Amino acid sequence: MSRYRPPTKPMSPYITPEGERALKDELHFLWKIERPKITQSVSEAAAQGDRSENADYIYGKKRLREIDHRVHYLRKRLEILRVVKELPTDQSKVYFGAWVVLLNEKDESVRYRLIGPDEINTACNYISIDSVLGRALLSKPLDAEITVQTPSGQHRYIIANIEYPAF
Repeated sequence: MSRYRPPTKPMSPYITPEGERALKDELHFLWKIERPKITQSVSEAAAQGDRSENADYIYGKKRLREIDHRVHYLRKRLEILRVVKELPTDQSKVYFGAWVVLLNEKDESVRYRLIGPDEINTACNYISIDSVLGRALLSKPLDAEITVQTPSGQHRYIIANIEYPAF
């Protein structure tokens, strides 16, 4: 059995100014606050002697690896991200950053914001422009009908409203 994993499709490099600030804040917290605390606790646990059965030492080392992995990812990702600070010229169509109100087949409305993959938050109804629904919405005008194939079946929506927040 091999450990090979096919390469993942590259994510879109777009992010809102708020999203970039959140990633930079996370990086600062992990590198300047969290990592020094964990390093100190690992140091103290190592001084206690036998490391093979020392839970604080083992957990601390594991947590340090997780932090280092996330810090590495954030630094590389922040290098390639492009912050979108301007509204599109044609605001009658759906583009990055838009709030979109969709009507489904039952005339129920749902409101989504199209953002970059680093900002996804389902609690706030933020969806990625790389998602199936996000790709279907891009460049569509008001009152356009879109069809989306999901694991639960095919869904049809009509774009009822498009709004752009000020960046």
